[in-house]
Amino acid sequence: MICFMFPGQPLAHDAAFPDDADFNEVAALARAHTGLDLSTFTWAAGTHTEQVALQVYGVAASLYRQRRLRLEGVKPAVAAEHSMGIYAALAACGSVGEGEVLEIAFRVGSCMEQRFSGRDYALGCLVGLSAEKLAVLAAEGTVFLANHNTSHHLLLAGRRHDMEATLGEALATGAFSAKLFPCDAPLHTPLLAEAEEELTTIFRDYRYREPAIPLMNHIDQEFLTAAEIPPFLMRELTETVHWEQTYRALKRAGATRFVEVGAGDSLKKYNRWIESRL
Repeated sequence: MICFMFPGQPLAHDAAFPDDADFNEVAALARAHTGLDLSTFTWAAGTHTEQVALQVYGVAASLYRQRRLRLEGVKPAVAAEHSMGIYAALAACGSVGEGEVLEIAFRVGSCMEQRFSGRDYALGCLVGLSAEKLAVLAAEGTVFLANHNTSHHLLLAGRRHDMEATLGEALATGAFSAKLFPCDAPLHTPLLAEAEEELTTIFRDYRYREPAIPLMNHIDQEFLTAAEIPPFLMRELTETVHWEQTYRALKRAGATRFVEVGAGDSLKKYNRWIESRL
């Protein structure tokens, strides 16, 4: 059973883009619904942060990739998403149109950009430290576990100065890699609840159809219904992404082939690590 996996926001965009009809159609949708020109990575009007552009690009890359896979005859029996990969996953499952999911990603990114402007948040990527040890370091509640990708690959979110201190402690405690990345807002943490009213309004602006294929959520590994999608879109911004649990649940559900549908191969790498520990 084939599972399409939709990754979240990439850290960078490709220097060169495909030159074919599918990419041109996706790029046209991105321009029309967000104002971002994917070929030049510039905005038609106004200015937005690179993080907003990468969020739109990530969705576009997934939409393009799933189009190409279907042309090749690769069709999923189930789908799953990591972080903001939920938007492209909704389109692939037929719940929301391609243009609409690009628009949702842009509106969400713009909302967070404005709401959390000037607060200097950061992400911390930790490798080699267990979630249990991390919980001790994060006990003060200044940084939060945003992504539990594998038992030893974790992503944190919080204020930059708190993150720098936590990453230093993590290295001293036994982590063998700790990297800091900028972000507009502390995704997948309770801090996002501050923008709940604005974000909920965005999600309620769209009509969601029942997914044509089962779509597993990355929080509690349940399959989403149309009615559950809007509240989940808000919930997933304030709660931890549990990819390892999701991968294991997908295997129990019968998935045997996992295809990453988007930019990069991060989910494929996580899966290999998880498999090595089974």
